[in-house]
Amino acid sequence: MRIAMIGQKRTGSREGGIEVVVTELAVRMAALGHEVTCYDRSGTDVNGVPAPTEPYEYNGVRIVPVKTVDVKGLAALTSAYAATRAALGDRPDVIHYHAEGPCNALPLAARAGVRTVATIHGLDWQRAKWGGIASRVIRRGERNAARMADELIVLSKSVQGYFQDEYGREAHLIPNGVNVAERVPADRITERWGLTEGSYVLYLGRIVPEKRPELLLEAFRGLDTDKRLVIAGGSSDTTGFYGEVRSLAARDPRVIMVGFVEGSVLEELYSNAYCYVLPSDLEGMPMSLLEAMAHGCCCVTSDIPECAEVIANAGITFRSGDVGDLYNALRLLLGDHAGAARLGDLARACIGSECDWDSVVRKTLSLYARDLTNR
Repeated sequence: MRIAMIGQKRTGSREGGIEVVVTELAVRMAALGHEVTCYDRSGTDVNGVPAPTEPYEYNGVRIVPVKTVDVKGLAALTSAYAATRAALGDRPDVIHYHAEGPCNALPLAARAGVRTVATIHGLDWQRAKWGGIASRVIRRGERNAARMADELIVLSKSVQGYFQDEYGREAHLIPNGVNVAERVPADRITERWGLTEGSYVLYLGRIVPEKRPELLLEAFRGLDTDKRLVIAGGSSDTTGFYGEVRSLAARDPRVIMVGFVEGSVLEELYSNAYCYVLPSDLEGMPMSLLEAMAHGCCCVTSDIPECAEVIANAGITFRSGDVGDLYNALRLLLGDHAGAARLGDLARACIGSECDWDSVVRKTLSLYARDLTNR
């Protein structure tokens, strides 16, 4: 089968959850013998590194960079149209769109008679970083996905219910997968920041308003603890907010901001954290939460359905947006080392039994193949 994937910034990167998901799907599908092409945005990544401009191969997957207007609010939209036109020229059997914004270009594929699948990773039009015009454009992509995609995939029951209520559209629930990870000792993080096993609380994710890192900073500032708070992640069209978070972090000498991390440093941060905290108001299915659980982290999240469904009974939730409730949850957890370790072990066991990339790939491929022979 010839498969095109559209919506990611850079296949193989860890800039966001979409990039992780697309990479896992594409590489695994290519290993099964499918011809997979990912159409990536041009421009620079979160580290400021320019993207390649010519097609290349990544782990058996063909990568085609497409022209992008690298401006907030326009990058996803312009790259999606350019990617769709390029994909149609390659005559794929199916085009898989990831996220609402890129689905603005989905009607081009539908009118060309190409089978389309859309994965809604979250209700992006609700994100605080988008203004009124951008939010309306993103929601138009959502309507395109609901009304025109041959198959619709969502990551949580709450979003599945949203599409049923809002559009009368049945969506397939296919949660993200994750690989159970081996814990690694602190090495580079000790050299760089003096972090050792169990000596810090970890926030890891994009520094954007809807993830509420400032709520965690406020709650942590009131705690009587010698543990440190590590804020790991880069901005995403939110440089002003990133600066505000940095200013808040500077008020507490126990807080360190380490920026965007990947590779061995990322593995060490997950493996040695006392606990991981995700205070988001809005999520799809957070990959960082899945990865923290896969490393045996005790996890604390807001009680929004997209987090609560993932964490179930293998972690702690607090009332979304309630800094006092987050403070109390952290205070109790920091005083119960055995309890934190027990919840971390339980989280890792849940991941091992319920989250499987092979199952995700198998279910997704079955949607690609539906009615394909008739088309």
